[in-house]
Amino acid sequence: MQDCHLRFQQSIIIYMVENDDSSNEIQEKTSIVASDTFKGRMREADDAPPALLILIGPPGYVGKQYPITSSDIVIGRSVESQVYIDDKSLSRSHAKFAVHGSEVSIIDLGSTNKTVVNGQVMAALTSCLLKNNDQIKTGNIIFKFLEKGSLEAVSSQAMYEKSQKDALTGAHSKGALMEKGPDAIKRAEILNEALSLITFDIDHFKKVNDNFGHPAGDYVLKELCRVVISKLIRANDFFARYGGEEFVLILSGSDSRIAGEIGERIRQTIEAHEFIFEDIKIPITISVGVATKSSKDSDWTSLYDRADKALYHSKQSGRNCVTIVG
Repeated sequence: MQDCHLRFQQSIIIYMVENDDSSNEIQEKTSIVASDTFKGRMREADDAPPALLILIGPPGYVGKQYPITSSDIVIGRSVESQVYIDDKSLSRSHAKFAVHGSEVSIIDLGSTNKTVVNGQVMAALTSCLLKNNDQIKTGNIIFKFLEKGSLEAVSSQAMYEKSQKDALTGAHSKGALMEKGPDAIKRAEILNEALSLITFDIDHFKKVNDNFGHPAGDYVLKELCRVVISKLIRANDFFARYGGEEFVLILSGSDSRIAGEIGERIRQTIEAHEFIFEDIKIPITISVGVATKSSKDSDWTSLYDRADKALYHSKQSGRNCVTIVG
């Protein structure tokens, strides 16, 4: 890899000499920046564990990457599987990985639709040693195996994470929310655990844009998300920007009481926080709706609609308040 790095650095220098009359100082700085970026990416790759990259699968799964950090990582449609994919072509426990030092093998667990590696069907309960870029087919899902230290693993993971985030605020995107919501509903049903949803939006946000300008509005959105992400949510909570000034928070394992407390804490914190843009303080409050999954909520849309109606009730009740539905 060192030889590749040297060639890369030299190519930048040659290009600068032949195509630019700038000073030597600029040439050297350009070379160093490019080289340091490349070296930084290589250091990331050195630490990257073996991984699975989904090439073909259900909507929302393509491009997703799963690190293989230990043995007994199972692919399946059981929510308890480490590589959980909601697709009927998979068995509940379809295949698993075995890790021995730097080597990774895959073992078919007697699946109905078989496990296929590079076009070869595996016999049940037999293992196959994997090599970089091997393709693995489990049911209708096709993965690519990436060995430890793969630069592709780093690059593809960065691209996937970028696609999952809202560019302005850093919260998860609406697309990511539409993937996460149904999975959260199904997991709650199967594991028989509580699930709550908080929706909130910024009160009179149009007036913020009208009175202070759109850059101020963008600042408020970014600062609000910074506060929520850094101070108000837990590690397993899922926070997303639904659109405009509306946000959604999925609380797995939280009942109505806990969700209500979190909703009120968010409301109080945002009201008390100083939003200052170009030395001007902008007063900001939010209206909040809280819903907890009930037996009547058979899908994500049902739960979201109830939380959204609770939010609407808060806005009709004067704003800057929390409405909780069971």
